[in-house]
Amino acid sequence: MTITTGSTMDAPGIHSDASSSTSGSFPGFGEDAPLDLSGLTPTGFQAVTTRLRDKTFDAFAETAAAVKNCAHPVRLTGRSRTFERSQVSELRAALYKNYGPAEVALGEPVGSFSSDEAPLGVLYRPCGNRRADVCPSCSRTYARDTFAMIDAGLSGGKTVSATVADNPLLFATLTAPSFGTHVHRHDKTGKRCRPRARDKGARCPHGRPTSCHKIHDADAAIVGAPFCPECHDWTTAIVWQWWAPELWRRTTIELKRALAKKLDVPESRLGKVASVQFVKVAEYQTRGLVHFHALLRLDGNDGPGSPAPLDGIDLAGLLAETIVKVTFEAPPVDHTGVTRVLSWGSQVDIRVVRDGDRTDDPDSALTPGQVAGYLAKYASKDVSSIRLEDATRPHLARLTSTCHDIFETSDALYGGQDNPYELIKKWAHMLGFRGHFSTKSRRYSITLGRLRRARARYQQLVTDARRNGDSLEAISTAEFEARLLAEDDEETTLVIGEWAYQGSGWTNAGDEALALAAAARAREYDQWRAQTKSPKS
Repeated sequence: MTITTGSTMDAPGIHSDASSSTSGSFPGFGEDAPLDLSGLTPTGFQAVTTRLRDKTFDAFAETAAAVKNCAHPVRLTGRSRTFERSQVSELRAALYKNYGPAEVALGEPVGSFSSDEAPLGVLYRPCGNRRADVCPSCSRTYARDTFAMIDAGLSGGKTVSATVADNPLLFATLTAPSFGTHVHRHDKTGKRCRPRARDKGARCPHGRPTSCHKIHDADAAIVGAPFCPECHDWTTAIVWQWWAPELWRRTTIELKRALAKKLDVPESRLGKVASVQFVKVAEYQTRGLVHFHALLRLDGNDGPGSPAPLDGIDLAGLLAETIVKVTFEAPPVDHTGVTRVLSWGSQVDIRVVRDGDRTDDPDSALTPGQVAGYLAKYASKDVSSIRLEDATRPHLARLTSTCHDIFETSDALYGGQDNPYELIKKWAHMLGFRGHFSTKSRRYSITLGRLRRARARYQQLVTDARRNGDSLEAISTAEFEARLLAEDDEETTLVIGEWAYQGSGWTNAGDEALALAAAARAREYDQWRAQTKSPKS
């Protein structure tokens, strides 16, 4: 890599030396494609210049590539040693007897590594944060893993039978109800906010109009805000958000009961006939409340891919009936003793992705692959994706303060004992949502943890092959995948590490700016490759 001053920007650009002839038509390659460093501060510019002068830029570039341009890598100091399998059993026996590794005669390690040997003298590791606003690079890794996990449950692969592609599949969106007043909205097609004729001239009890004929920009501060803050039930909105995970749990339970009744079997024996597997992600709306996107697949009695007893249309009907029935009585939040009966909003969308046959029809409006990409995208987003400064989004600030208010009133009500809202203050930055942003049922497909272990095994296989002078090219794709995804980990080596945490993040502003710019270019390349990839035959 080299640094150059781009002709179209004041800040310097960093680019690859690869020529366009070796990279196809991707515009990000070549001498004329510097990275976007328009946000580089004078301090960052000075830091980059210093790296060039002291000849440490190549070491930084190697380190950044190793952590895939992570925005806030973890810095470690220490060492590790690698021992063969014959030494592992002796080491384990000693450890079980509470002896330290240094007290066991294991002989010479087959390999060793020290942070002093790292390009910058410190070992850098990716932060692994899934949030795109925190680390674009690591969030892309998380999104890819999520896509692989979701896609395996749609089409098979990665230990999941390919016959799952024949099973009924639904894509459902469940939203929060309205809490007293309508909210301002942005329409992608450029339509007005709320131009209904029957609302024209109408006003709420506080004298505010109940319609809006303006066209709002997507980033306008008013988008998502209620027409009348006084009419809006802020407390119930936060209470709903707090108990949204419980609503989803009750929905899955009720759906299984409805399925058992439809199949005329006892609930206790439903697993002998069918099972419903799902994957779900949460997404924040501009009004600050989450809605859930879920894929639901119906399997038979023999696990994923076994023939389902119902088609997708019947399953969609059961789900629609279930959503209407599900309610939850939330505990009171203050001395008024008011209990709120929570339910899903009226805007529920259920679409049949597959009714029981493969979706290879090019005229299909929604394909499994599109759904997988959609869910993976939102799995790496959170409240920060819609949150600007509180001063520019007053309704989000109001939701945050309501979380604090509920904590105070509930603490006074319950006296600090068995308070169901005891942790709501901790989740105020998430506007009261305490659930996971992506969840799945146990048998939907492969787990994210197993995919991460496969990545670590791959790195270990490459390291062992280099050390032993072997080649991995002779291993077939099927055998290679089986070794990476195997449940039982047959250890051939054991790595003993002694590491100390030094800190997080790059040590200067220039390094971070370069890493972020490189991550953005990698994202652009992935998007270009996806757009130009020839369709499957």
